[in-house]
Amino acid sequence: MSTRIAVVTGASSGIGAATARRLDAEGFHVVAVARREDRLKDLVGSLRSATAVVADVTSDESVAALAAAVEALDGTVELLVNNAGGAIGAETVEDADLADWQWMFDVNVLGTVRVTKALLPALERSGRATVVVLSSTAGLIVYEGGGGYAAAKHAQTAVAETLRLELCGRPVRVVEIDPGMVRTDEFALKRYEGDAEKAAAVYAGVAEPLVADDIADCIAWTATRPHHVNIDRLVVRPLAQAAQHKVHRVL
Repeated sequence: MSTRIAVVTGASSGIGAATARRLDAEGFHVVAVARREDRLKDLVGSLRSATAVVADVTSDESVAALAAAVEALDGTVELLVNNAGGAIGAETVEDADLADWQWMFDVNVLGTVRVTKALLPALERSGRATVVVLSSTAGLIVYEGGGGYAAAKHAQTAVAETLRLELCGRPVRVVEIDPGMVRTDEFALKRYEGDAEKAAAVYAGVAEPLVADDIADCIAWTATRPHHVNIDRLVVRPLAQAAQHKVHRVL
């Protein structure tokens, strides 16, 4: 059998790194993609079968080089996990930092489109491809202070839904994963621009928020169903989070 290749963006930490590890265990050759070369080398060195590709999903040239590197591998490209993304800031729309909004759209939305577009020919040739779009519950409902992130994730959700319609009849399924509260080393810290106290407050009193491995498990499950089974959307929250505004905390 030909080697099954899975491409994971944003693989240097958090959900991306956890997904790379899980897909490696599932038997995929993992192409781990991120900007931080040192972290990618450490990750790939711990895996059974993997290739590190340093790339920036906001750059046409960088993504073209990624596609060329993937094409050069011996195997079939069956899975793309569009995980690269993130949030910056918690200002109101009135006080929005437009540079932060621009970054969130560039990475979450255009990054997903750019990488999917570049790899779609190889994915389709496999005859049994899956494109995973890692969005968020913020792509389904808005909340105060989350305008930029919610707008970007709503747009990313729209991309996933549109892509599924456009690929109907072709051997590429499109899966959207929408996590709620996930505690990782970097997400909240980046959002609050390195303010560890604000980042910790997001999870204060929540006994068991989701962790990166929980989402990696969901991604692997959707990607390993029989190919005629398409999990259109999987919303995943911790038990303590009933909704965006309803979180059980013990303080």
